Amino acid sequence: MSEPKSPTLTPGDTYKGWLFKWTNYIKGYQRRWFVLSNGLLSYYRTQAEMGHTCRGTINLATANIAVEDSCNFVISNGGAQTYHLKASSEVERQRWITALELAKAKAVQMQAESDDSGDDFPAVSPNSGQGGDCRNTEIQSTLRTLNSKVEDLATCNDLIVKHGSALQRSLSELEGLRVAVDMGEKVKQVTERATLFRITSNAMINACRDFLSMAQSHSKRWQKALQTEREQRIRLEETLEQLAKQHNHLERAFRGATVLPPSFSNPALGNKGGVSGKADASDEDDDNEFFDAMEEPAEFITVPADPKYHRRSGSNISGISSETGTDDQSVNFDELSLASNPESPQPLELEPVRQRRTRIPDKPNYYLNLWSIMKNCIGKELSKIPMPVNFNEPLSMLQRLSEDLEYYELLDKAAKCHSSLEQMCYVAAFTVSSYSTTVHRTGKPFNPLLGETFELDRHRECGYRSLCEQVSHHPPAAAHHAFSEKGWTLRQEITLASKFRGKYLSIMPLGSIQCIFEKSNNHYSWKKVTTTVHNIIVGKLWIDQSGEIDVVNHKTGDRCHLKFAPYSYFSRDVPRKVTGVVTDKDGKAHYVLSGTWDEKMEFSKIMQSSKGENGTEGKQRTVYQTLKAKEIWRKNPLPEGAENMYYFSSLALTLNEPEEGVAPTDSRRRPDQRLMEEGHWDEANAEKQRLEEKQRSTRREREREAVKAASSPEEADAKEPAPASSEISDESAHPDTYQSLWFEKIDDPVSGEMLHIYKGGYWEAKEQGNWDMCPDIF
Repeated sequence: MSEPKSPTLTPGDTYKGWLFKWTNYIKGYQRRWFVLSNGLLSYYRTQAEMGHTCRGTINLATANIAVEDSCNFVISNGGAQTYHLKASSEVERQRWITALELAKAKAVQMQAESDDSGDDFPAVSPNSGQGGDCRNTEIQSTLRTLNSKVEDLATCNDLIVKHGSALQRSLSELEGLRVAVDMGEKVKQVTERATLFRITSNAMINACRDFLSMAQSHSKRWQKALQTEREQRIRLEETLEQLAKQHNHLERAFRGATVLPPSFSNPALGNKGGVSGKADASDEDDDNEFFDAMEEPAEFITVPADPKYHRRSGSNISGISSETGTDDQSVNFDELSLASNPESPQPLELEPVRQRRTRIPDKPNYYLNLWSIMKNCIGKELSKIPMPVNFNEPLSMLQRLSEDLEYYELLDKAAKCHSSLEQMCYVAAFTVSSYSTTVHRTGKPFNPLLGETFELDRHRECGYRSLCEQVSHHPPAAAHHAFSEKGWTLRQEITLASKFRGKYLSIMPLGSIQCIFEKSNNHYSWKKVTTTVHNIIVGKLWIDQSGEIDVVNHKTGDRCHLKFAPYSYFSRDVPRKVTGVVTDKDGKAHYVLSGTWDEKMEFSKIMQSSKGENGTEGKQRTVYQTLKAKEIWRKNPLPEGAENMYYFSSLALTLNEPEEGVAPTDSRRRPDQRLMEEGHWDEANAEKQRLEEKQRSTRREREREAVKAASSPEEADAKEPAPASSEISDESAHPDTYQSLWFEKIDDPVSGEMLHIYKGGYWEAKEQGNWDMCPDIF
């Protein structure tokens, strides 16, 4: 380690430099970058962190500075903050002591002046900006209102005095008249009561006068106290935001937490010397990453492979020795092979590609009390809850299902892989990528109407076409079919089961997803994990994905076990973490995948595996020696202004864009969804109710016809279904009798379940413009 530079004095009474700070008995003294400014001493790990990650701050106005020896000194505020510091030399230590003492004296003086300025209105901190001006305006408005009330009270005081005196005169005149004895007694009683009224009124007036005097003498001090509390709240909010950013930075910094560091020992251990016994409550305990201290111990850990597996090629590219086989060559040179693949389509477009829209109208700021709607729906299916469009986003569930294709390039690359194990890595990354669009998407998509469809034709731009249809209403189910000229087909049937539990909402997708590659005939299948929406009632909504996915290649027996770790406040692991291992049919591990479902995934080749020591739970973990990890997928950045456009991705912004030639049942033609996108939410709610009632009427009529066709007229009258409930997904005494237009239900030999498979005809009907068979659902 190079010798630390001497601290430097910069304009604005700022003092900066390197010092050694005692962290703990494992790490000992660690070099940190300290900054003294405006009476505050802050420190960072490096100078580069000054812009975003402060490790700690102590206020010198209430701190004690003590010198221990020629190079060591201690700063403590008498509470939980105590910094044991060491300079590189006695001269440097003296410079710091001088600067700290001067800064402390100045901070104490400023605090004293601030305490004595009770008669002056407190200044707003420069960081408050317009928020401070708003608070000043609010305080001034309150003071004006109070002064007005005080003036009204003074007016009432004058009136009481005036009318009380008049009453006293009238009573005196009345007492002087010659009247009967009884009348004299009555007048005497009235006079006594008037006197009591005058005494009481005077007491009230005096109390009000005292209160007014006291309020006026203390009002400005109260104003200052109020302003101080508000500034304190702002500082706490800023600190909380900064802590959140620091937490996020640490998560990113320890993204490779599953990779065991090459050296866990610290040379500073044992060098504490004569400063043993110092129990610094340092906030740097996060430096110690003990991998067996997680809430749920990992099933495996990875370490760098032996150097014998690496070689240096003439082009300065780190390759893999011939011992690893052809699979590894395709991994390291995948991008080069794809670029030179003669089967890759050439960008020869005779017509310009259509320019898709990049913006939609901003989301209006309509307030609606969620609890007033949801409190009576606890324990019910989400599809049975009458939700206004205020909680929706202007997309249907069919369009959200089509968003799984945002990272279709992963399947394009998988189709060109020669190794089924490497292909499994790309398919697994594709399954994870489908969740990346949900991290900020707390809006509920529109429930599709029965028979509603959505096409996503990206044949010219991306080489694939996709079709979704709502094939069932009880239970609600959607079928999806996509195929690409690059040699892959994706199909899925998803049924959502959801429960509202008060604090959170759980969404459990049922059904399987299948991907078939034409060239290799590899057939993959997997299921989705559970999505949980937290803070339904109080706080900011946030979404988590948790569970396990088994991606299976039914042809070769290869398998990838993916684990989506649920978020835990007490866990020191990376949030939204996903790990996985690719194994062959014999259970031998070949690849390790790691990353997060909201940012990126990496994969690395396993060179050797062994059983490690037992973790904290007594579970034996496998240790994989791997080559350097390679990034296989990274999330696309959100478009500018996405926070005002429902956090839609670039693809999502185009899904509801009007397009000619689509079917009459396409989600783009849905009027309530279109009205919501345009910002007409009241009209959208009215249109949504109309469509729901129309669907209920259509369903009742379809069920009547089915009953009449299956029984005699007398039996039909007896079995006529009861009126449906008020929900769009109401249940009746009869199951759905709807026959899908574009999908047929068959017994799938792979999953062993009855699935809706695309039977063809849609794209031919589009080319001919023949939509006569489509029902009128809108």
